[in-house]
Order: sequence, then C-alpha cells, then structure tokens
Amino acid sequence: MIPQRILGHYHLIFLISTVMEINNLIESKRLKEAHQYLLSFRHEVEIEKKGEGTPSTQQNNKMKDLRLLYSALRDKMKNVVKDSSNQTSCSSDLLLQVVQIIQEEEKREGSPGSAGWNWRDTWKEAVREGVRDKIKSVPLDTKEQKKSWLAVHLGLLRKTTMEDLENVKNHLKASYPPSFNVLNTYVESYHESIAQHLKDIPQKDLEAKDCYALLDWIVNCYESEKMMGSPTLQLDVSIGSMSLSLGDSFLNQIKDKCCDLIRDEFDTMMKNLIEMECEKTWGCKEPETMPTHYHSEIHCHICLTMNGYIKNVQEIDPELSKRVLCVCLETLKPFPHRLRQAFDQWYSSTHKDGFDLQASLHRTACINSCISIKEHLETYRESSPQQVEQLGQEMDEGVDQLGKTMMEQFQKDIEPFFKKLMTQRWLTKKNDFYHILRRMKELSQLCKGMKPPYVQTFVNKAHYHVVWSYVSQLMNSNYTCKNKYKRAAAQIKAELRELQNIFTELNSNLNWLSPLGDHLFNIIEKEKPQDIKTSLQDLVKDYPDISGNHVAAVLRFQGMGCRQKYAILNHFNELKNGTTDTADQNGGLFNKIHVPRSDLFCCLPVS
Repeated sequence: MIPQRILGHYHLIFLISTVMEINNLIESKRLKEAHQYLLSFRHEVEIEKKGEGTPSTQQNNKMKDLRLLYSALRDKMKNVVKDSSNQTSCSSDLLLQVVQIIQEEEKREGSPGSAGWNWRDTWKEAVREGVRDKIKSVPLDTKEQKKSWLAVHLGLLRKTTMEDLENVKNHLKASYPPSFNVLNTYVESYHESIAQHLKDIPQKDLEAKDCYALLDWIVNCYESEKMMGSPTLQLDVSIGSMSLSLGDSFLNQIKDKCCDLIRDEFDTMMKNLIEMECEKTWGCKEPETMPTHYHSEIHCHICLTMNGYIKNVQEIDPELSKRVLCVCLETLKPFPHRLRQAFDQWYSSTHKDGFDLQASLHRTACINSCISIKEHLETYRESSPQQVEQLGQEMDEGVDQLGKTMMEQFQKDIEPFFKKLMTQRWLTKKNDFYHILRRMKELSQLCKGMKPPYVQTFVNKAHYHVVWSYVSQLMNSNYTCKNKYKRAAAQIKAELRELQNIFTELNSNLNWLSPLGDHLFNIIEKEKPQDIKTSLQDLVKDYPDISGNHVAAVLRFQGMGCRQKYAILNHFNELKNGTTDTADQNGGLFNKIHVPRSDLFCCLPVS
C-alpha cells in the first residue's frame, strides 16, 4: 500500500499540472477547452469541500487556484470582446466561444463554486472598455499643431463611431443571440463614453471657433442622420433617447465660454484693425471710393465678423444667438471713440494742427465706416432694439466728433484768408479769395465722398461757417470803400454767388442764405439814402435777426456820411418796430456776428 504522504505528493503534482494546463489553454485562447477543464476542476473542489468539515490547506489552495483561473478566463474573455470590433484581430469563432461560456455560466449562477460575478455585466463592461479605447485612439492634435484641431477631431470621432457601430451591426451581431441586444449595448456605451470624452477635452485650449464646433457637433451632428440618427441604426436600436448625457451645466459652461471668447476675440480684432489702418493705410495712400464714397475695409471686417459670430450659433441655439448678438453690440460700443482717438493721435503726430486733404479723406472714410456700421446694425433692431438704439447713438456721436474736428481744422486753415478780405488789397488783387476757393474745392471733394445722412449736416455747417466768416469780415473791417463802393458791392455779390454755387452743387439746404449777396449788393452799391431805405425792407424781411449795429457797419464800409447814416438807421428802427414777428426760424446769422458799438456814435443827431 502506497503511503498517504506519497499519495498526497503525487496529487499535488497532478493539481499543479492541471492548473498550468488550464492556464495555458486560457493564454492560447482555447477558451472553450479551458472552461471545460475549469468546470471539472470546480466540480472536484465542490466534492472535496462536501466531504470534510474544515477545508484543508490543500483544499484552500485549490479554491484559490480556481478563483485565479476564473479571473484569468474572465480577463481573457474581456480582451476578446474589447478587440472584437477590430476584424483583423478577432475571429468570430473566438467570440462564439465567449458567448457560449457566458451562457453556460449564466445557467450555473448561484450554484456552488460559481465565480461570484455577473457574466453579462462583465461582458457589458468589456464592451464599454473597448468603446473607450476606440475613442481614445481617435487622433487629437493640439491647437499649436492644427488650427482646427477640435473640429478635425470631432469629425474623426464621428467617423470612427459610425464605422464601429456599422461593424457591430453587420458582423458582430451575428455572433450573439438576440438576448444580448448587442447593438443597443454598443450604442449605449458610445453615449456614455463620448459624453465623458467631451467633458475631458481641456477647455482652457478652446477658442470661439472650437466652441462652435463642439456645440454644433453635440446639438446638430450627434443625433442627426450623419450619426446616431442614421436610418441603418434606427431600425435595430430601441433606446429611448439618442442625446448625450452631458447635463445642462456642461452645455451652459460651453455657451458661457463661447460668449466670453467672442467678446475677447471681437475686441482684439477691432483694436488690431485700427492699428493696421494707422500703420498701413492712413499715411500711405488715398482711400478707395466705393462706389463714390471714400471706403475703408474696417467696417467690412467688423460687419462680416459680427455676422459670422451670430450665424455660427444661429442653428445651434437661437437663445445663444441672441446672447452673442448682445455681446457683439456691447463690445462694439467703444469702437467709434477708439477710432476717433487713434486717428486724432496719428493726425497730430504727422500733420500738427493744419488741414491736410489726404488725411482728411481718410477721416471721411472713418466717418463713412461708422455710418455703414450703424446701417448694418439696423438688421438686428428687431432682436435687440434698445442696444441697437444706444449703439446707434454712440456711432452718431463718433461721426459728429470726427466731423467736428475736421471742420475745426478746415476753419482754422481758411480763417487767415477771410481776414484779408474787405481791404484795399482785396479790391485790387483776388489772391486771397482764390485761396478760399481752392480750400472750398478741397472741402467739396471731401463732401462728395461722404455718406449720407451726415454729409448733409457737414455741408450745412460748412455753408453756414463760410457765409458767416465772409459777412463777419465785412462787419468788422476798418476799410471804407468811399468812391469804390460800386466795385466793392459787385465783388461781394460775385464772391458770395461763387461760394453759394459750390454749396448748391453740394446740395446744401440752407437756401435762406442765398439772397444775402444780393441784399448786401443792393445796399452798398446805392448812393442815395432813399434807395438804401428801400433795399433795407427785403434785408430785414429775410434776416429779421439783423441789428442796427450790423446796418451801421455796412453803411460805414460803404462810406456813407453820418447824417445820411442816421436817417437810414432811423428808418431801419421803424422797419424793425413795424415787424410783428422778428423771430428767425433758421436760427439766425447776424445775431451770431459781433460788431463794435462805436459805429453808432457818429450816427447820433448833430446839435
């Protein structure tokens, strides 16, 4: 009889041999055979366990080996399932073995010696891990490597997902019984894994275009026919919701970041545009005309960028589109002030305080840009009426300031030539008035290239100032024509008519200034006081704001004696007193012209 010690030794050798053999079968993917041996081994362990009350060390070692072998089998089966969507690395026969083992174990669940885990859940876990690995394998460049890194990645993610699901539907599904709901399981796994994958994308690297791409992919692409809504999938998938389980907080976070990025990008873009205009346009060449107005690309870039921002999110979320519009309008608010400030700084550094035609053409182009932006804003009035109205006022103020500065430079440039009028030299040489005409032609060029409606305001201001300057010089001149009054009267009439013709061509609507030259001519060229009194009636009628000071100044320039002047001024006072309404609906001209009162002293009655 063989001693018990020797029998135990041989039994241990046999056990080790069995465990190693089963393990080798598992490693070599002969899973069905390995499972059969495991079942036998499991049966043997259970019989021994029933035979004795307290398990021996050898029995404990057997149970431990059994658990380790089952774990090894489970891990190998999971690897098979994870790799099953890769046709090149997994055969259908191997997958069938996995399915058969799962079904066999499900029959034995709860029986003595079972592994203690749910084999169907293990299979689903393997599917999820395989899907996660598949998603991780999709190339994801950094923004430094590729500008459209996220859009490219999402496109590849869609392609990979659909190829994998199509493979499951057309090939893997045949290896499973219907109870496994294979396609549903894979789709659910993709829902879960893609949602987590999107959350893991580093938001610090996102730009506005990346937010569009991400939101568009989630909202419009994922559930569309291009992806999970594909008719070929819908026939076999019975999942209630096809949307990603991202939660409102995640989407709101992306939307908030999108708005913040748009604000920063739009603001930076406008600053760069102004800087580029300053460096490459204002000092280099005349602005283009399109079609007849001086044109700057700056407003085109701004309007196109705004349209792009809003259009990009319009189909994603109408509410987000409204938010983006509000962000753009708010960011655009300081633009006219920045543009004017930048132009004034550039102008003062290159042209001092003088008037320069080419620079003023660019200023006109800036005015036109603000006007064009305001016109473009009207397309958004229905969506955001209050903001559009406020921003329109900001643009108007920017235009007014740009125009005001240009008008002040023009006035300063032309003022010295007006001061040389109404002198003896003025009657003999017309150089100074020709200088005025030359400046007026330059101003006319500016006005013809300026956009409405502001051009009307600018032309009217220029018209008023030129007439005011001319008449002010007449009122304040120390020169007396005496025997040259007829020549002086004709020259005043002709020069005012030349100026009037320029503004008529520019469509000035200050028509009430037109008859002034004729009225002054009719007074200055007359010799007899009675004729002058007759001419005064029309002057007072058209310009009710004229005062005795102004009439006295005209008579002094004409060379009228004190007695005659006194009689004419008495008649003027009678005309003024007989006028029932002396208000001037146009705001007046003479009431803004200061005349020294000394002219009246020589007109007092002589004792």
